[in-house]
Amino acid sequence: MVEIIRFVGVLNAGAWFGSLLFFTIAAGPAFFSPDMMQLLGRPHAGAAAQVVINRLFILQCWFAAIAILQLLIVWIYTQRPIHRPTTILMGIIVALVLIGGSYLSPKLKLLHLQKYAIQSSPAQKAEAARSFSTMHGVAQSANLVVIGGVLFYFWHLYRQTPNGRFVPSNKFRTPSNGPGG
Repeated sequence: MVEIIRFVGVLNAGAWFGSLLFFTIAAGPAFFSPDMMQLLGRPHAGAAAQVVINRLFILQCWFAAIAILQLLIVWIYTQRPIHRPTTILMGIIVALVLIGGSYLSPKLKLLHLQKYAIQSSPAQKAEAARSFSTMHGVAQSANLVVIGGVLFYFWHLYRQTPNGRFVPSNKFRTPSNGPGG
């Protein structure tokens, strides 16, 4: 049973990491490629990217929920404390995902609209562009932290040795099970 729970956790973390990496390296930059700019123009390419980013945040929330559920199931099933650094890391990742999805993304959408709105004055457009640039940098930094955190979480789950519910996790060798004993 523990192996199945661990497999679900590793699969979830791998898919989560893969989706973040795909968006950051391939999908996100594609919206601002010369072909996309020619096809849609900068304002519409940015708006299209925001639609995909919103979907990414929803997907990340699902991955985070599955990861937390997996941690809780392991904790309940094995009756052992959860690895503290993993719990802290998961808290940081979930907090960044929630902040990104509920605060940064809507704020960036609003600034994007102000930046390209016909009724905005040049001063409003310049201020929106400056604020957008700053917020986008914060969002990108948070995204890199989440990618690193999910990669570490994936590595932690992958290298973890599954222990059964009633199997002691004592790593000390006894004379009866050690080499030459």
